Amino acid sequence: MRCNSKISYVLFLVGLMLLPQYTMAQDEKVSLILGSSDIGMNQMYTITIQVENGRLKGYSDFPEIEGFVMRGTSSSSSTNIVNGQISSTQKLTQNYAPMREGTYRLSSFEMTVNNQKISSPGATIKVGPAKQQSRQRGFDPFGDPFGRDPFDDFFGRNNSQPQEFVDVKEDAFFALSTSKEEVYVGEGFNLSLAFYVAANNRAPMDFYQLPEQVAEMTKKIKPANCWEENFNIDRVQGIPVTINGKTYTQYKLYQATYFPLNTGEIDFPSLELKMIKYKVAKQQSFFGRNRKEDFKSFRSRSKKVKVKELPDHPLKDKVAVGRYRLTDKLSLKELDAGKSFEYAFTVSGRGNIAAIDQPIQADNKDIEFYPPNIRQNINRNNNRVTGSKTFTFYGIPREPGEYNLGDFFQWIYFDPDKEVYDTLRPKETIKVTGKSQQFLTIESNQLGSFYDKINLESNDLKPLQSPNYWRWIGNTLILLLMGTMAFFLIRKP
Repeated sequence: MRCNSKISYVLFLVGLMLLPQYTMAQDEKVSLILGSSDIGMNQMYTITIQVENGRLKGYSDFPEIEGFVMRGTSSSSSTNIVNGQISSTQKLTQNYAPMREGTYRLSSFEMTVNNQKISSPGATIKVGPAKQQSRQRGFDPFGDPFGRDPFDDFFGRNNSQPQEFVDVKEDAFFALSTSKEEVYVGEGFNLSLAFYVAANNRAPMDFYQLPEQVAEMTKKIKPANCWEENFNIDRVQGIPVTINGKTYTQYKLYQATYFPLNTGEIDFPSLELKMIKYKVAKQQSFFGRNRKEDFKSFRSRSKKVKVKELPDHPLKDKVAVGRYRLTDKLSLKELDAGKSFEYAFTVSGRGNIAAIDQPIQADNKDIEFYPPNIRQNINRNNNRVTGSKTFTFYGIPREPGEYNLGDFFQWIYFDPDKEVYDTLRPKETIKVTGKSQQFLTIESNQLGSFYDKINLESNDLKPLQSPNYWRWIGNTLILLLMGTMAFFLIRKP
């Protein structure tokens, strides 16, 4: 009976290979299947690409889910024969591991599968405590009533010896790298953490709790005496790179540009990245378990960056460091004295854009400038920080004449590539016509009620001294008062 059973299985498999020659393929159908929306902390949420009557040839990125981390993919395929026609199904499943309990929302999303756009309405996912998982096997129409897989005997898996797994040597490394080993104060250098996998690597691996590990590593390496511009990597993607003539896939985990604020030495310690590494079954089977999850830790080398002092200069503690250029713009190039104009002074280039200070203004009485409005743009790409900062001044000329704005503004910086200080000066000129505005300020002020009465008074000249008869009357009254007091004092007994 066992022999007949095995012969039947062989004939069945041969029939599967021969039937496509005599049946016509059905139309391809592509769909997205969302997993259970009520899972435990020890379970995975899944999004599955299903291709019916076709082969999965290509697909776009799976969506990110807040509160979850991607945990690799799994695939499966099946073939059915109904009334002499073959239908096939191929599935690719992306697994998501929950980070904590709670309710999360998977927003509606769209994926491109085999050059077709497939939409999903999303779902609300509830993550509860860990659930006890049953290990009972499902019903198998080709199995026996005791829950055994009839193919186990055919492929030699129902023996008493357990499956043996072996560790395959990996060809990969974890690195902390910096773009420079020595910089000036204020000069930026790029730092990155990346995992590299060689093109000929045969050891299967996957990331383990990556957000938590990266957060812990950045706490250890972030220097306290530096301004940080974080590149905010939110999706880890493989990029082919060549190192010493060998091809690797680079998975960049963290990247930032640091701008030191003082001299000294910046120490970056050795870091550890824990990865999931799978052991491979010594005897591969068609339906059985072919790999076993294990862990492997990779360590980066420590790094040092020396920060040196800027050359002597009266403003060396205040100037920006980088490569910059100036563009400026006037709203009006000709106007009358007393009229306002707008002047934009824009510094752009590579460096710490946030630290750019406004230009130095020369003292003058010819044009009055008001404090500027400030706008800045910062770009973080191609392993460097670039951008611009615009200072918009409003000015009012007081005297007619032709003025070169280079006499009013200047901006000094240090170029670390050339190792020299440089000065940016405007080249715009403005022509002012009309009358001087020097005395108009007094005329426009309100002088008070005392001056308002001037027009009501007579223009006749009057002597400054008062008439003498008022003085005689006053003196006479004083003498009479004194005589009366003396009379009463003499007659007092």
